Amino acid sequence: MTSQEDLKARFLRSVEKPVGREALTHLAQSCRSAGKRAAPEDHMDIAAALAHAAFLAPDRTAEAYDAVAEGWTGRAVKAAPIEPFDRAPEPVPVGLWDEYWGIVEDGLAGKLDALAITQRTASLGKYFTDQATARIGEMAHSFEGVTEAAARDIPELISLSTLAACPQGSLGREFHDLIVDNKFDLEVLDRSEISVQELPQPLAYLNTRMLQAHDLWHITAGYETTSLHEIAISAFQMAQFGHNYSAQFLSITAVISALSPPGGYPILMDTITSAWVHGRETPSMILIPWEEVWHEPVETIRQNYGIQPYDRLYPADLIEKVGTLSGGVSLFVSSLRRNLMALTGAFTPRRA
Repeated sequence: MTSQEDLKARFLRSVEKPVGREALTHLAQSCRSAGKRAAPEDHMDIAAALAHAAFLAPDRTAEAYDAVAEGWTGRAVKAAPIEPFDRAPEPVPVGLWDEYWGIVEDGLAGKLDALAITQRTASLGKYFTDQATARIGEMAHSFEGVTEAAARDIPELISLSTLAACPQGSLGREFHDLIVDNKFDLEVLDRSEISVQELPQPLAYLNTRMLQAHDLWHITAGYETTSLHEIAISAFQMAQFGHNYSAQFLSITAVISALSPPGGYPILMDTITSAWVHGRETPSMILIPWEEVWHEPVETIRQNYGIQPYDRLYPADLIEKVGTLSGGVSLFVSSLRRNLMALTGAFTPRRA
């Protein structure tokens, strides 16, 4: 049996090297075919490729997930390819993988609560130089609707009283009730405290809008507020506009899964790939003017914007009920709820 140290060494040997689309598709296909008998080395190779895209070549995110989804599901994504840039990966900052693996190992040990997950994953942003941050922004422009959306003014704060005044059965009222019933904040983090305004466009707009709209996407795209669906909506958001924080989180989740007993791996991959495909095949939701459609029912908004709700493969509360993603993955995701979307790369980048 391959040890954790051997798998870590394999990750570190692989993560800085790009993996071609065909090779990644074949790898995912092999893992799917093998099921629980798949080699943990193959699981780790997939995780390393996802970490490479998240941290060293963000423009390869769509290519990597399209390839994994095609290999895992057996069909190509029905969306225009998003081509990576013709440039080398970013240099690896000193200390990045040590801190990354600290999160992995504490996640495996069940030492991370929701706040710690957010803070420690977000803290990896300090390793991004201005050049790397600009590359994330440039990559985001490759996704449908991002350039148009980012040309708009930064949205104002949403008022709870505005939502309360919306009619029963409307999106605004459903949003209001979700916030109030669960004691959520309208914006998960204070936008000024996390320096969203200091980011280059389109990241300033995307970050601000997603601080507001994450729960609106839950409602409209058909994702529940459970652990499994937080994983799913991370992949959906990433497929919609490149959401780099989700790419970071999902790469960590994939590494933890590669180090865990194999029973939960197919569920994790089914969830990530199905939601990725859903996001790639859904029209751009970043363009929806939410403030103009509060009064409309969710089903009307879906019809108007061509949105099909997520076709879930498992009960949304599967993790809460049975902890099916065994080992570290279950421990890592079971307390997430409000933290996966909080920092869409919303960090003050490290100077080159």
